[in-house]
Amino acid sequence: MSKYFMGVDAGTHGIRVGIADAKGEFIAMKEVEHPTDYPIPGRAEQNAEHWWTGFKAALKDCLSTISDEQRKNIVAGCICATSSTIVPVSEEITPLAPAILWMDHRAGEQANRINATNHPVLKYCGEEVSLEWMLPKILWLKENQPDVYQKTYKIIEQLDFLNYRICGVLSSCICQMTCKGNYVESMGGFQRDFMEAIGFEDYEEKLVTRVEKIGTPLGKITEEFAKEFDLNPDMVMIQGAIDAYMAMFGLNVIEPNKLGVIMGTSFVHLCLTEKKKDYKGVWGPYEGALIGNMWLMEGGQTSAASVLDWYQKNFYPNADYETIIREAEAIPPGCDGLVALDFFQGNRTPYKDANAKGVFYGLKLTHTKAHLYRALLEAVAFGTANIVKNYEDQGYPVNALIGCGGVTKNRLWMQIISDIIGKPIIVNKELQAGVLGCNVVAAAGSQYDGDFAKAANEMVHPDVEIQPDMETHEKYAKIFEKYLELYQNLAGMMAKE
Repeated sequence: MSKYFMGVDAGTHGIRVGIADAKGEFIAMKEVEHPTDYPIPGRAEQNAEHWWTGFKAALKDCLSTISDEQRKNIVAGCICATSSTIVPVSEEITPLAPAILWMDHRAGEQANRINATNHPVLKYCGEEVSLEWMLPKILWLKENQPDVYQKTYKIIEQLDFLNYRICGVLSSCICQMTCKGNYVESMGGFQRDFMEAIGFEDYEEKLVTRVEKIGTPLGKITEEFAKEFDLNPDMVMIQGAIDAYMAMFGLNVIEPNKLGVIMGTSFVHLCLTEKKKDYKGVWGPYEGALIGNMWLMEGGQTSAASVLDWYQKNFYPNADYETIIREAEAIPPGCDGLVALDFFQGNRTPYKDANAKGVFYGLKLTHTKAHLYRALLEAVAFGTANIVKNYEDQGYPVNALIGCGGVTKNRLWMQIISDIIGKPIIVNKELQAGVLGCNVVAAAGSQYDGDFAKAANEMVHPDVEIQPDMETHEKYAKIFEKYLELYQNLAGMMAKE
């Protein structure tokens, strides 16, 4: 009898649920959106209860499209979620305040103070923390909302909240805690002297200190949950991970020298290495955050598809998507001298510069709005090329990119990225790598004896390979140099604003 798995991807804009078999074929997939509030510039919040109601609605929709036999043979589930998205909760795991979303930038002062300690633990995260991470946000909450902080039982991640609601187990994931919470397993986990130095001496009281590895069975779904959805009461929840990292399983980039790129609102560039090395300009290397004997490295572009969404909303409000693409295709590479910087929300990699800004340089009266659009496509591609360059300049070879996410449907953009980088881009059959990755981990944890590679090889299937035009690549090389020079010349000015 066939076995099925439930993957859940709790993203920025909504929650997607997918039911797949042991070959990675989805028999159902549904998504329900949830709102984000932006109370003031730089802040982003969500209501955690919206995650729960959205998840249940998406699951209900999925189950309505499959047979009773398939429903009863869902044997395991796994969740991935945004991070660091934190929410203070009561002992009943009820939200006490809005969740602070991963993209929220309110905790800059706290991040700077943490980095000023120069504590040895920072060597395990790329020498510094980001204002997007867990500890700066917790310190902001402690210092700016003390009434909420005092009433808080635990401050947990989105993933922990959903796992608890489904199986009644409150656990942290080693992926989140290592990559966003300064947890270092080889040093014994959390470092008390570090926590005291940053002003979080009560961390054992406020954090969930049960930290489980990806693929660990957490427990069976609750009796209430099983009855509500008429599911197999022996269905087990398997510990998941941060959404972008879970996509590595869904891309099958769980061995060294493969670079997985999650191409959506932001771009995330992920790879593994067998040896620790102090790579500059990237986040990590993180010890055992994905697979126990490997080090995980992360590059990222905070603004990617979001930049194009902004442009379309303001300059092409009534145009259909295909019209915009056709106009951009008619513009030659290099946009007739127009170069853009893609740092609309700062630069994550390799400059780690929160003050970086978006820029158009070289505007002439002959340029059209289609030039501006293509310049932004190229700018994001240059940003990706800069991250690949940063890896390779430090001795980490990148042979190809394996991409997923909504951007992969835009083949003009994919070709531009391939041409600028000068490397092929592989796109798998299933573009929803986060949901597929959850299914891979659920299958590994319940059917493939914990063997991630075996599960991924069975469930992840390549589809197309986009090859670079090397002649165009040579044309882009000079423009790429201008892109790099433009940032260097403006960085000082940006820092003053």
